[in-house]
Amino acid sequence: MMSFATKLLLATLLASTLMGTRAFATPESVPAVMQMSAKASSARLVIMAGVTGAESGFTVDWVQKSVYDALGDFPAAGDPALHSSDFVGVPVWIVQGSSGDFTLPPTKWQAVELGELFDESGVVTSATGELDASTDYVIRVKAKASAGYGESAPTAPLVVSTAVQQQNCTFTQGYWKNHPGAWPAGTVKLGTVTYTPAQLLSIFNQPAAGNGLLILAHQLIAAKLNIANGADPTAVQQSVIDADSMIGGLIVPPIGNGYLSPSQTSALTDTLTEYNEGTIGPGHCND
Repeated sequence: MMSFATKLLLATLLASTLMGTRAFATPESVPAVMQMSAKASSARLVIMAGVTGAESGFTVDWVQKSVYDALGDFPAAGDPALHSSDFVGVPVWIVQGSSGDFTLPPTKWQAVELGELFDESGVVTSATGELDASTDYVIRVKAKASAGYGESAPTAPLVVSTAVQQQNCTFTQGYWKNHPGAWPAGTVKLGTVTYTPAQLLSIFNQPAAGNGLLILAHQLIAAKLNIANGADPTAVQQSVIDADSMIGGLIVPPIGNGYLSPSQTSALTDTLTEYNEGTIGPGHCND
């Protein structure tokens, strides 16, 4: 029979072995990242999992290239210049990809749009602001730790660029949200319901959380403010009519509890977003 001392020694060795296994768990394979497209206020990326996948999602860090160059590296965690987002759930707006969500099986990919995360689902982030136009950013991506694997090493730094702003001109929803003093209209009608400036601001500041009505309303408000501000409405005139018809008497949160599926609103939202961001229509203004 083993002595107490022998049992204690074996238990200590076993605990040490288990701790060592956890401490030196094989990391997830490094994902791949590339830029798909750019707008004046956002950049779309493709994130592809490596051979072990990214079953718990992935983290994207980004910083302006001027900051990266000055430091020679990414800023330390907690530095306000460093922006970070954890993609761990199911997107409802930018849904391009072979995975269907941000928990990626091996070699599957999903698109993300930095600068347009305010209305996206499946993302844990405080970095919901738009990107600056005509600006270079440095990006890195890591697969999050999952069962049996540790967090991956980061990708090599990738430089991505936002598009150049044009003149004569529309503004994005982010501009109108942050510049209520520049609004050319006192009230805006969405569907058959008229909203005050205070109500419109509360709608702008309400995360969509998977509600297509809110995603559509954010872009429709911006489009109507742009048109009231003198932007040529030709490119979206019918889309504005169709959006109002779709919304009808629904009252937009947080003023009411109206809801539309993102699949119902996505085509109209995309057209209005392209107009507000200057991809179609008269082009984007200098903020």
